[in-house]
Amino acid sequence: MSITLTTCLTLAAATGDGWGDLFNGETLAGWVNVNGAATTWRAEDGMIRCTGKPTCLLRTARMYEDFILELEWMHHEEKGNAGVFVWSDALPAPGVPFSKAIEVQVMIGTETENYTSEGDIFSIWGATMTPDRPHPGGWSRCLPSEARTKGAGEWNQYTITCKDGHISLAVNGKVVSGGYDCNPRRGYICLESEGTPVDFRNLRIKELPEEPSPWAANANDAEGFRPLFNGLDFTGWKKPEGHEDNWSVQGTSIAHNGNGGDLWTSNSYDDFDLIVDWKWTGESQGQMERPVIHPDGNNATNEDGTPKMVTIEERDSGIYLRGNTKSQVNLWCWPVGSGEVWGYRTDTTQPPEVRAAVTPKVAADAKVGQWNRYFIRMRGEYLTVVLNGITVIDHAHLPGVPASGPIGLQSHGSGIAFSNILIRR
Repeated sequence: MSITLTTCLTLAAATGDGWGDLFNGETLAGWVNVNGAATTWRAEDGMIRCTGKPTCLLRTARMYEDFILELEWMHHEEKGNAGVFVWSDALPAPGVPFSKAIEVQVMIGTETENYTSEGDIFSIWGATMTPDRPHPGGWSRCLPSEARTKGAGEWNQYTITCKDGHISLAVNGKVVSGGYDCNPRRGYICLESEGTPVDFRNLRIKELPEEPSPWAANANDAEGFRPLFNGLDFTGWKKPEGHEDNWSVQGTSIAHNGNGGDLWTSNSYDDFDLIVDWKWTGESQGQMERPVIHPDGNNATNEDGTPKMVTIEERDSGIYLRGNTKSQVNLWCWPVGSGEVWGYRTDTTQPPEVRAAVTPKVAADAKVGQWNRYFIRMRGEYLTVVLNGITVIDHAHLPGVPASGPIGLQSHGSGIAFSNILIRR
């Protein structure tokens, strides 16, 4: 369901004392399912109810900087795990179901020297924070000053205060943990699903007076993305006939063993923005000779005219756009780098400017075994590809590309994992 700006502003409208509801008690209006299944989150009996599966996020539709957040939560199992993220990015960090944020732990039934069930606060996935009290292991994590959390089947109340990069947490009426020098200090509020059922209710917020700050410019362009992969199963995808077992769900990723058969979305898309995290898994296809490619898309040659080659560990895959194998954004280990559009670069009937534009400007791949993030934009016949924050294909023309079609994950002999597959029409 799309959320209009009017709906979001109405939902968070402040009362005379400055407080506004984050949850209307009836629907998930004003909230965005970032990367979970359609069944993970639901509004029921005045609560936001979470199944706990998959590990994923539900976030507010807008960002906040300085505020007081109040909410109640209840676990149903003796060992329950969830969280509240503040100052969060809109999207998950590459390769994981979590976002860069400051997390307020929502856990019961686990007490250790390094983490507790009493309201820990800590920075995750690139965020930073100095805890109010030094952690015994030197972590960027504040352990609570006392135990105040109630067990399974009982409601707990949190008051989270975020102001000028400082955060504090009151559990059932008393402040027990906090931190300062937080970065970021502007972002979304998220509820986290992490393995066990949990309920939330009475979510409300009071925005605090704020001076214009440089943090206000840190909003990223991530509104409107919806998951293509639900983190649980292949709903919305078509497995290849005869090769179904080569694709599987492992954790919150789609895993492919490289043994054949492409995976396609059930739906078609015309103009879109697509985010895909990917990393190589398993063994390579071995040492192979591959050509050196010039910026104009032509293969380099030696002085005697023979092809100039280089030895690499062969790994190969790709992302098909609009149901067309020619409009494939490559994933590989060639020196030119991932992002190349093979079907157009190697088509000598295409104009030189077309072949040059679909050749990566720079190799921006992470090391083998590490996660990469693609941002792929299609507008009409024009393609832009950003790899790990670097634009490698910029507004390249793909003459004759279909106007609409499904998105495919290519099988090309290599083990690979995909995660955080998100689309914005």
